[in-house]
Amino acid sequence: MKKILFPTDFSNAANNAFVYALQFANQFQAEIVVLHQYDLPTIHVGGLPSTLKDVYDTIELETFENFKSQIPALHQIAKEHQLDQVKISNVLKHGDLIYAIQELIKEDTFDFIIMGTKGASGLKEMFLGSNAGAVISEVESVVVAVPEDSAFNDLKRIVFTTRFREKDRLALQKVLKIANALGAQVHLVHVENSKNIVDASIVNQWKDDFEGLGVVFHQFKDENTYQTILNFIDSYEVDMVAMLHYKKGFFQELFQQSLTQKLSYHSKIPVLSIHEKVL
Repeated sequence: MKKILFPTDFSNAANNAFVYALQFANQFQAEIVVLHQYDLPTIHVGGLPSTLKDVYDTIELETFENFKSQIPALHQIAKEHQLDQVKISNVLKHGDLIYAIQELIKEDTFDFIIMGTKGASGLKEMFLGSNAGAVISEVESVVVAVPEDSAFNDLKRIVFTTRFREKDRLALQKVLKIANALGAQVHLVHVENSKNIVDASIVNQWKDDFEGLGVVFHQFKDENTYQTILNFIDSYEVDMVAMLHYKKGFFQELFQQSLTQKLSYHSKIPVLSIHEKVL
């Protein structure tokens, strides 16, 4: 059975992302593993070690009780969306978020990590200053990052950006499997400029290889690659952006550029990131 790891802090952003996790679980016949991680504070006090142990035991007990009290709310969300048949299990882990996720990945195989991301300023914060961004950068997995204001609707259009590299081809194949399961169409976008020129024979080979598989090719010539892609996302009312995450991810590059366009619309778009190590 497939598994989806759902890290949560039980915030509104996390609860919103839980709807995506439920929908994915329903489509992929997967189990959701709910993860809540917590840290123990560093306490500098005198006294016996046993005294400190009592303090930590109290904190852990309170954390467990809070975790246990939040679980019914998730089941209620599932019931409200008529997805209460989805299997849900729960894990409480001590340590920072990345450590907790990586420890779970050592123990089991997860097909997706789905999590919420806070902030109203758009994708910039998602990738440069959020837990979701840290997970995308540091965890070798397929991650779906869901902005707080992203209401789940049927996913009809998924944009996949490419430079027609071999790893892009492998990532596209993975995106296609996901899109087919979700009933979505993949729009492949390539922007050619003076720094990124691809031989026409390579493009034609891709078109031949993916013919009949539901991929729509879009090619543009523009020196401003990033703005062209953002404009495309606006024009086509894209439901999700899929990307291959390299050591230096596409969107990290994207937001190092000077952009003046407001990103209020883009803050509502979930991002599916495929780490290159899972290809």
